[in-house]
Amino acid sequence: MTSKSNSSLSKDLSLMLNDSDDYNVIIYVGKNPNIKEFRAHTNILRARSPYFKGALSNLWIRNRNNDNMIEFKKPNINPDVFEIILEYIYTGEVNLTKKSGENILALLIASDELLLDELFELVQDYLIKRSIWVEQNFVLVLHTIYKLSRCKKLQDHCIESICADPQLFFTSKDFLSLDKGILYYLLKRDDLAIEEIILWDYLIDWGIMRNPSLRHRKNRKTKWSNINFETLKETLSRFIPLIRFSGISSADFFDRVRPFKPIIPNYIYEEIMEYHMKNALPKTTFLPPRTGNIQKIESFIIKQKQLNIIINWIDKKNSDYNRNKVDGFYNFDLIYRKSRDKNDEIRDRFADKGPVLILIKELSGKIFGGYNPIGWCKNIRNKYLSTKESFIFSFENNEDTKEMEIEIGRVINSLYAIYDYSRTAVNFGKGDLKLKYDKLTSFDGGVYGHLKKNNNRDEYEVEEIEAFSVNITL
Repeated sequence: MTSKSNSSLSKDLSLMLNDSDDYNVIIYVGKNPNIKEFRAHTNILRARSPYFKGALSNLWIRNRNNDNMIEFKKPNINPDVFEIILEYIYTGEVNLTKKSGENILALLIASDELLLDELFELVQDYLIKRSIWVEQNFVLVLHTIYKLSRCKKLQDHCIESICADPQLFFTSKDFLSLDKGILYYLLKRDDLAIEEIILWDYLIDWGIMRNPSLRHRKNRKTKWSNINFETLKETLSRFIPLIRFSGISSADFFDRVRPFKPIIPNYIYEEIMEYHMKNALPKTTFLPPRTGNIQKIESFIIKQKQLNIIINWIDKKNSDYNRNKVDGFYNFDLIYRKSRDKNDEIRDRFADKGPVLILIKELSGKIFGGYNPIGWCKNIRNKYLSTKESFIFSFENNEDTKEMEIEIGRVINSLYAIYDYSRTAVNFGKGDLKLKYDKLTSFDGGVYGHLKKNNNRDEYEVEEIEAFSVNITL
């Protein structure tokens, strides 16, 4: 990613940084044996950074041998990172495309320290968009930014991503080194989409690894002493009350929780036993089931948060509704994928499959889709099919963030909800959303409301198509 000024001033300042010999400050960056000397101009540093405006004041600076050359040290910043910062200070440009994730994260922290607000926001947004690296390094990222209030946007992105799809996070090799404050915050979340018994197992493993004396007992079948249990109890005392024991089956409680009875406070254990034996909800320790949606979809097009939104739409709930077990669980079975199957197989693949969810990604990344609750038949009827439950939708991009633009158009003229036509693969309404193999068109046909359309037929080149049969299990 590159942000450019394209002005001659930027080019001149770049030459001043790289070629000029009239510098008046030397900055020593890094620690032995990785220290690098940078030469710069105090006027530019002070003008561009409030930090340097204070640091290079008469009260802070030290002249070298009375030659008016200022020496300054920044041992806590990596020289590679400071080189990016200095270039940004002089030119207003920064190119992060070939930088490592570690250096970009370090750049975020350094720009915060040096009060480079514009650079800080740019880097934070870039890390959010570079979600794959962040997801692979959640623990590193969270440990780095957790206590920085200005990183709230990236903090929220990480936490929400973990809650929506926690499998990668909890199975990572770094999870067992997770800071206790971050773990506590995650366990408090109602929207953490993970089965409670699995969360319990991860918590026990985390507690064991925090204590060197217990690590050889990673195999839980090893005989534990009272001292071993007391050590683990002390480590996990603040976390145990956050476990939703009522969300754990009786069989799992017996096999995987009961062996650790000594670490559970008596009042909690007794109430949970009463719950499993008498089906009586705990009176003092009850926490509601986590509302995070643990349903999955084998999609290359959408992510977990977008799936949750679509499920809420199917249930006619608000996009941000937090589902729980009483709402039932949806099964999404992949029945067609353009990159895997042939174009002329679309209708055959999802015909006679019952309700179908269609996802379409066009070349710029925008996502379209539609839900047909009555499905299609193999015998194409060339007529309109009626339903009051269908809808079409779009996501402006596939980034799993609060800022993604979403639109839904519910059917308002049910008699024309689905057009079952032999010359198109999918047709919602009177061309409101029509897929003809590699071409997608969107048009205000008057059948679906609240989806931004106009009287022109917007046409898109299709990159990927997916179709899923949809079933609910109560």
